[in-house]
Amino acid sequence: MQVAKRPLLKIEAETEGEKIAFRATGPLSRVAAPVMRKINETFAGEKPISSGPEGIVFSTWIPPAPSLAFDRMISSQVAALTRRKVPDQFSIGIIRACPNDCLHCSAPSRGGEVLASGDISRAIGEALELGSYLITFDGGEPMLRRDLPELVAGVDERAITTTFSSGFGLTEERARALKGAGLYAVRISIDSPRPEDHDRFRGREGAFSDALAGIRNALNAGLMVDLFMVASPMNIDQLEEAYSLAAELSVQELSLYEIVAVGRWSSHADEVLTAADVERLGRFHLDKNRLPDGPRVSAFPYLLGPEMFGCFAGRRWLHVDASGDVLPCAYMPTPFGNVRDRSLRDIWRDMGRDRWLRRRPKGCMMKDEEFRRAHPEIFDPER
Repeated sequence: MQVAKRPLLKIEAETEGEKIAFRATGPLSRVAAPVMRKINETFAGEKPISSGPEGIVFSTWIPPAPSLAFDRMISSQVAALTRRKVPDQFSIGIIRACPNDCLHCSAPSRGGEVLASGDISRAIGEALELGSYLITFDGGEPMLRRDLPELVAGVDERAITTTFSSGFGLTEERARALKGAGLYAVRISIDSPRPEDHDRFRGREGAFSDALAGIRNALNAGLMVDLFMVASPMNIDQLEEAYSLAAELSVQELSLYEIVAVGRWSSHADEVLTAADVERLGRFHLDKNRLPDGPRVSAFPYLLGPEMFGCFAGRRWLHVDASGDVLPCAYMPTPFGNVRDRSLRDIWRDMGRDRWLRRRPKGCMMKDEEFRRAHPEIFDPER
């Protein structure tokens, strides 16, 4: 099956059971060979969400193949060989308001002006021009933004769109509207598969029930659902329970991120994952993705490790917070400009010149003690 087609490069996908391998042809195939080798090495131990004669849905984080967005993903990987960085992932905070009061909120400020629809649409358009193929709506709670379906519909076929949500406000009507607008997937965040622990971490009774209701409404509307859990010392022993919950709910993916000492968690630098915890997440990722059934698992401490794709911050990820400040990622509060004042292209260029972001880190830069000492402002939760 041909899944990507450019004038000088074509990508064929071959499936054997649940496994997928990609093969490049065309004048640029030799240039693309290292990229294809890396992709095939990665996919060898993975399973897609679905595959068939009409196409492949590998992950809620990856465009379906074939599609224009998937073409752009392949092109960005090839461009990286020439050191031309592309912000593969562009996320934007569209609202500050949130019904929860999470212990680990990375954006705890509820004050200040919020981006207007025009500013959001313009920033997304500039990200698409830079090559982004994954546009993510973040918050606060994005479901509280009334024009979310219109913002989703404004993203063309060059990218897929996803949104985070706690489940609050993700009603049947809202889920159908988002599906109709072209939303690719919704990420429902949980802090524990145990209702009482989740509600405690969220600071609100009933938060777990909202998450389950949002999941059901999204699935019934035909949306893909990613159960998104921030792994921490408090829930690292609940991985199997989280997977069982994801399987029971029939969601397509379980994504595991790593808690970062930023925002409200900035004073808890000693309460983060250990190296052994990260290794455990890697084993969990590989073990679950060898199973023929059940949801796909994406453990990002493993995928973004030095042996895989490396840290995306400022290299493959751009984040705009609700005030318009442009950050290397949602967890690195070091602004390089504001989309109200400057073009995203100019800000991305300046980011690429930064001495910290030019080098390839061994892991999440927010765990780098030298980087944190150089940026004391990251310890201020009310920045």
